[in-house]
Amino acid sequence: MDAQAEGSGQTEPGEPIPLSALQHAVYCLRQAALIHLERLWADNRFTAEGHVLHAVADKGGARKARGVRRAMALPLACRRLNIAGVADVVEFHPTPDGGEIPFPLEYKRGKPKLHRSDEVQLCAQALCLEEMTGASVPAGALFYAETKRRTEVPFDAELRALTEETIRALAQVLAASQTPPPTLKRERCRACSLLELCRPAIVAKPVRAWRRRMVERELAEPLP
Repeated sequence: MDAQAEGSGQTEPGEPIPLSALQHAVYCLRQAALIHLERLWADNRFTAEGHVLHAVADKGGARKARGVRRAMALPLACRRLNIAGVADVVEFHPTPDGGEIPFPLEYKRGKPKLHRSDEVQLCAQALCLEEMTGASVPAGALFYAETKRRTEVPFDAELRALTEETIRALAQVLAASQTPPPTLKRERCRACSLLELCRPAIVAKPVRAWRRRMVERELAEPLP
């Protein structure tokens, strides 16, 4: 689910962190803070295409085919991690003992990314589903519009750790109500819909100067 569908307004202290905020936090903590603290948002071609792609899933409802139950626009939450949001689709695959295994499916524009923002968002959905259903969720899938096929994502220990680490980092930023300085990752900055609002090259200059002064001052101080 995209940021506007889950709410890109300011996240108040104690409120659950939106699942969509996690993909922003993996991509750039500053981007996440600009959206969820400063209420800034700007559509570009990529975000507009994403809105269109989610239109069908956002209608909600459920259906069953070949024994697999599918719930669309399913609300999710995890109290332990204080996260909440809406899954595009969750499939419930039957097991031989009559149970069901949840399988989250998220729709994305484009193709698989080099960074893991989409995977973290999907894994967070799995963590919610595990708490809500009590069932283990070993994997999910991302459906990319450009490739027109699913990319299965196993929720291994590494991805689970990255997801929880991202949640903690974003929670600290939101609790402090302070937007981090830009990191100037040029490739990501160029593709960011908030580039003109963020102005990383301009904002980073005084930050770099301040850091340089702090280093020079520390080096100049005599050793104890």
